[in-house]
Amino acid sequence: MSRADYYILAEADRDSREQFLCRLCEKVLALGKRIYIHVSDETEVERLDTHLWSFRADAFIPHVILGKTPSAPIEIGCGEQRPDHQEVFINLALQLPEDAFAFERIVEIVVQDAEVLGATRLNYQRCRDQGIELHRNDMRQRQ
Repeated sequence: MSRADYYILAEADRDSREQFLCRLCEKVLALGKRIYIHVSDETEVERLDTHLWSFRADAFIPHVILGKTPSAPIEIGCGEQRPDHQEVFINLALQLPEDAFAFERIVEIVVQDAEVLGATRLNYQRCRDQGIELHRNDMRQRQ
């Protein structure tokens, strides 16, 4: 059965969302899982690519833009193209694509922005309607 994790942050800004994404990617990679990060458009692909390379001064997060070489355990993409695995789907776009439901795990990082909150609520309802096991992780209580 598929699983969806919703990580709810106290912050409302994009940088906090991306910082959390980087820490989460490190943890998922430590579990030996491959990750696909879905964003809204090519501009976001490039922005996230830069952020992942510069996340920490002493290390980087191994990734590649989907369709480019060499391969890496994390792929970033947008549109209809998907990776050759269905392990972890991290959605940073507003709408969760229908084919995300085929992945073992879906992840949404929720920030306190009206547009993101509205979209992730709809995505949560869609996951529930698909019978996906839902997990709500309120990070506001841990900060």
